[in-house]
Amino acid sequence: MPSKIRTLLFSTLYPSSTRPGHGIFVETRLRELQKSGAVETKVVAPVPWFYSTAAKYGDYARMAATPRHEVRNGIEVWHPRYFLPPKVGMNIAPYALALGALPTIRRLQQEGFDFDLIDAHYYYPDGVAAGLLAAHFGKPFVVTARGTDLNLIPQYPFPRRLILSTARKAAASISVCRALSDELAQLGADPARLKVLRNGVDLVRFHPQSPAEARMQIGIEGDRILLSVGHLVERKGHHLVIGMLPLLPGYRLVIVGDGPERGALENLARQSGVADRVRFTGAVAQAELVSYYSAADVLVLASSREGWANVLLEAMACGTPVVATRIWGTPEVVSSPVAGRLAEERTSASLTAAVSALMADYPDRAEVRRYAESFSWEPTTRGQVELFHQVITAGDTSRAVKPNHA
Repeated sequence: MPSKIRTLLFSTLYPSSTRPGHGIFVETRLRELQKSGAVETKVVAPVPWFYSTAAKYGDYARMAATPRHEVRNGIEVWHPRYFLPPKVGMNIAPYALALGALPTIRRLQQEGFDFDLIDAHYYYPDGVAAGLLAAHFGKPFVVTARGTDLNLIPQYPFPRRLILSTARKAAASISVCRALSDELAQLGADPARLKVLRNGVDLVRFHPQSPAEARMQIGIEGDRILLSVGHLVERKGHHLVIGMLPLLPGYRLVIVGDGPERGALENLARQSGVADRVRFTGAVAQAELVSYYSAADVLVLASSREGWANVLLEAMACGTPVVATRIWGTPEVVSSPVAGRLAEERTSASLTAAVSALMADYPDRAEVRRYAESFSWEPTTRGQVELFHQVITAGDTSRAVKPNHA
């Protein structure tokens, strides 16, 4: 075995120069893994084919404009195209992904990058496609489950069958929280192949700033500021946070993110009579999020589905406590009153009650930061390196992973 483990990271969830925030959590974990010096990685991140780069097509145009090859943070990334016809796209997606990526991976191998294993992220269709590619190239593979791939997609019978078939063939199934690992086991996966490696937080990038200075820097005023961060879609629950404002006079809300629901959210703010207390910033670069987190009194995450919500730890690393819905891995993140509160129901009223309870017993921001410091990336990186060594050295990949839910 070479001194460095050679991994091929395979996922449609990976940033590019045209979509820098897309799948940032996958890139972040890889960047932290690279710091160990134990792994050499190249990334194949397929992109759906689209015929036009005209701005009027929004995200589809950005996909079309994605470069075929680029270097991000010193890591080579390839973006082969794959075709998804309408109506039947969900069922054929794994096969389209595998076929679209095959020539690129074959070329990498021919040019000397004979990878040891495939490190796939997101179970369907990405993990299933990775299983097909691993069989073709005779390599072991692992799949990381991240949220919707296990808490939504298995509701569909055909994808569920493919997910379980892939779980049987994978050397290991990694989950970012215990709740997702338990869900995969309940679906029928072998618990002996399941491993929990939670996400960490970049404690250097996300650090406390003076709230007053942060507010001046981003031009926000107000005695009480709520922050809601995420793609502007229904499942992120920004509409519920807007619905809190009539119940919280004196509070202002900053919504960071962009997406198809922006117009509807702006209309909701106007109809609710709180438009003058809501600020939409659009998309914000990760490096600039520090000031928004530091400026807020509370980060509110009203999602209906999350595997492991990175924004919670990012806010805490900046000293800001959180209020979130009690779903999936979130109770594993918010496990102390110092971190924040969990709403009992996904309603504006319940979220408001949680904010009021938090503000009535507001934690010291330095204590919030110390809580976040227990979620460094080091254990996850160490766990990945150990797992990859185990997979590669195992003669029988079907028995590569011992039961582990640490």
